[in-house]
Amino acid sequence: MGHLFSRWKSVCCKLFAMFIDEAKISLKAGDGGAGCVSFRREKYVPRGGPDGGNGGHGSKIIFVANKGESTLIRFRYKRIFESENGRPGESSSKHGRQGEDLILTVPCGTVIKDAESGDILCDLTEDRQEFTAVNGGRGGKGNEHFKSSRYQAPRFAQPGEPGERKTVLLVLKLLADVGLVGLPNAGKSTLISRLTAAKPKIADYPFTTLAPKIGVVAVEDDAFVMADMPGLIEGAHLGKGLGTRFLKHIERTSVICHLVDISDPDPEKILHDFEVIEAELKGYGHSLSEKREVVALTKIDALEGGEAPEEILRIFESRGIQTVPLSAVSGKNLEKFVRLVYELLREKRGS
Repeated sequence: MGHLFSRWKSVCCKLFAMFIDEAKISLKAGDGGAGCVSFRREKYVPRGGPDGGNGGHGSKIIFVANKGESTLIRFRYKRIFESENGRPGESSSKHGRQGEDLILTVPCGTVIKDAESGDILCDLTEDRQEFTAVNGGRGGKGNEHFKSSRYQAPRFAQPGEPGERKTVLLVLKLLADVGLVGLPNAGKSTLISRLTAAKPKIADYPFTTLAPKIGVVAVEDDAFVMADMPGLIEGAHLGKGLGTRFLKHIERTSVICHLVDISDPDPEKILHDFEVIEAELKGYGHSLSEKREVVALTKIDALEGGEAPEEILRIFESRGIQTVPLSAVSGKNLEKFVRLVYELLREKRGS
């Protein structure tokens, strides 16, 4: 038992290290450069006029969505980001160079929130979509700028303005059409591995899947994105077992596929397992319980005859719930399952 726990702990560490879906970071934009106080000094002009240049503007910090990234792991260890200050002005009317903007790439689906107020600042859902989080300070004016008939030799200049500061919370919510949910060991990882090219870790103990996995399901001349969510437990919507960290990834999906293990043909247990997850979806809110849903009755290959008991089918039918008995191991009814999910997606898309 101790060996099993050690193995599970090792898997936890490795997978959490790869998939990071929240990060709190501090941002500081560049300060503007100071204006210069200078006067021309030429051989035959002992008292030349002012020629102090302006300071350069401080740089911005810009977030850019990148479809090639899938995690916020780059923000796990580095949490403070500062962009370049503007250079100060110089003599001979030379203006300071503007600071170079700092570009931070994040996965598509990243929500940027103000860490203090909790307000959503931006939702980066499209590839190459940009958001300027903090602006740099303006550069100060050199004394050349203040020359006038009244001030022919101004001996002052403006300092540069400080750049903006902000602490933001980055929250990654996966962009998937279909989300697989269910209790641990309901068969989600096996199913997504059969339907897509995703290669999740599959084992016979709870919480094997510790991070969402995404795969593309091909159907006809089309395709849809399916996400395998880590197993939920009772109390998940309250944060138990990192439940809220996983449930948020279902928010963007159009269809929820609820997998229920029926390898133990006890109707009361099966119904209890189903109701546990349904209660968690409803308790979490964000309209999860209102999404289109398909119930997949999994592991029928473990039953005698490889068929779902009629009694169980009648229970779900009496509640008006669409069900598909299937086996990800033998492949039975997988095509029927994919077709049903695809039709629900087409209805959602209005096509």
